[in-house]
Amino acid sequence: MKLKSFRILSNALLLSAALTSCESFLDKEPLSYVTPEDYLRSDDQIQAIANGFYTNVAPATLGAFSDGNTDIQAGLSANGMYAEGQWKVALDNSNWNWEQVRNLNYAINATLDRFEKGEIKGSTYNIEQYIGELYFFRAYRYFIMMRNWGDLPIVTEVMPANEEILVAANKRRPHNEVARFIIANLDTARTYLKDGFDATRNRVSRDVATLTKSRVALYEGTWLKYFSGTPFVANGEGWPGKSKDYNADYQYKAGSVENESKYFLEIAAEAAQEVAEKYKGQLTQNTGIVPQADSDVNPYFYMFGAVDMSVYPDILMWRAYDKSQSVTNSSEIAVQFGNWGVGVTRNGVERFVMNDGKPWYASHNGFAYDDSTIGSIREVTDPRLSIFLKEPGQKNIFKNMESSVTHSVPVEPVPDITNDDSQKGYSTGYTLRKGGTFDKALCENGLSYNGAISFRATEALLNYIEAEYLLTNNIQSGHILEYWKTIRTAAGFKGDAIDPMTTINATDMAMEKSDWGSYSAGKQLTDAVLFNIRRERCCELFGEGLRMFDLIRWRSFDQMIDEPYHVEGFHLWNTPMEVWYDQLVYDGSSSANVSSPEVSEYLRPYEKNMTSGNLFRNGYTWKMAHYLQPMPIRQFLLTAADHASVEQSSLYQNPYWPTTADMPAEK
Repeated sequence: MKLKSFRILSNALLLSAALTSCESFLDKEPLSYVTPEDYLRSDDQIQAIANGFYTNVAPATLGAFSDGNTDIQAGLSANGMYAEGQWKVALDNSNWNWEQVRNLNYAINATLDRFEKGEIKGSTYNIEQYIGELYFFRAYRYFIMMRNWGDLPIVTEVMPANEEILVAANKRRPHNEVARFIIANLDTARTYLKDGFDATRNRVSRDVATLTKSRVALYEGTWLKYFSGTPFVANGEGWPGKSKDYNADYQYKAGSVENESKYFLEIAAEAAQEVAEKYKGQLTQNTGIVPQADSDVNPYFYMFGAVDMSVYPDILMWRAYDKSQSVTNSSEIAVQFGNWGVGVTRNGVERFVMNDGKPWYASHNGFAYDDSTIGSIREVTDPRLSIFLKEPGQKNIFKNMESSVTHSVPVEPVPDITNDDSQKGYSTGYTLRKGGTFDKALCENGLSYNGAISFRATEALLNYIEAEYLLTNNIQSGHILEYWKTIRTAAGFKGDAIDPMTTINATDMAMEKSDWGSYSAGKQLTDAVLFNIRRERCCELFGEGLRMFDLIRWRSFDQMIDEPYHVEGFHLWNTPMEVWYDQLVYDGSSSANVSSPEVSEYLRPYEKNMTSGNLFRNGYTWKMAHYLQPMPIRQFLLTAADHASVEQSSLYQNPYWPTTADMPAEK
């Protein structure tokens, strides 16, 4: 039999029905991405290879609706991970896909070999940049997979079509070793990457790799801190990796899980500081103005929806779109309506302090918090929420009004909370215009061409604040207060509100229970400083896709194992907003279009239908297993000696997940 090339550790390694022969395991279709021997011989060819990973690997945030399925944003339908028994072990899982890693391994190894031999034509400066990009993409792809799966095989070569070698390569290494590998790749990338290589900042730079290094290290440092002693870290009680001989005598390189956590937090602080020091004086400023005419100036607002983001120095990398090249998106259409049905929750609104720097429940000079209308919230809240929270009566467009594009909403209507349409529905009543442009020409369905942010320098300041505080437990340490005040100044706060101590001193943790970020390992924080560090992070990065990232690493879901969480939206009942609607049905039937005032005065988007068919009628629940995805059963069978017995596999299942397909988490 002729062996064909195939993808190591990929979901493309499909078993035959019987799983009985070596041929079933090895006889795979050729890899579509395989690079011919006469390629990767010039700088433009290496650039072309690197370009392909920008779409598949590099992140980009469009608009303000990327934190759905968390405590701060909610879609029209709930995610099954919050319902009993709905998330199950699968036979296959497309997320367990090593194709990009294999392709990157080939590209890196072939390029380095030819570069060292002088076999690549073109600019050395350019070649080094593209090599750095490839290392960055391998690191970032591994980071995505580590967050999904935890422990991973570490593979740097393209494996030959040999079953024994392939099975050996399937040995999972502990989460922290994978993080060390990722950081090592980022460090290598940083030696090749050039700041200033791309003036538009559409390509990876050294600053991007350094910021990502801080993100990865912060993730791992906090993961080890909050999951210490559990099966989710090496040598924790019940860690499944211990069952395999190759992990049986595992020792942390730093000596202990506590020291390993400290090691990563120190890296996070150091890398974050490098970026923060460079950009702390260049953060885009919020004027507090919601643009309603061409003369209204607010760089901070326009930054998130700009067509050309290169004019904002604190955007370290962004993705450009071009209608003439048929490279478009739908972000402006989403902002015109209900953000594709992803609304801001009550908790999301209440995360923001008032414009005097104090939480909503605190004693304020001259006003009391009032959420009976959206306007009354906007009038007194954090300048970031004030400019982004959509209010009925505001203009949604005022630029290029002569455009013939028809998918615009000239004036923001009352939130359409009874509409389940994925484009026009408002799930919670609260919706953001973050990422909006007010440009009618960009309102063609599916044909928007404003940019998408990949990395912002402000994250570096936030990463430093958290890492440094966790290392020292001292708010006066290093640059914590300096960076914090810098963020708040750019956010538009004035006077005492710039000082985070104003917020910290007014914080009552008993009033913060609806915020998942106030919990770690099932216990509410007692440290108001740490909680407000998390709060600031949430408010600055709101809707940009990092909330779930944070909640997972903080281990912020445990409390829902015993006490369900009720997602709430705006204050519907017994407020002026109630009269906006003529036909509200709240009888709990399958025809109900809002939740009952007997349940809460606040709209509960997942508790309208209270019949047994609604799995979320009693709120969100959680399982410990859900912090990681379950390993797909087919991978166990592929790596088992007999291709039939899970227990013979070199792999192991993630904590609390069974090794039988179509079964839910055990705990």
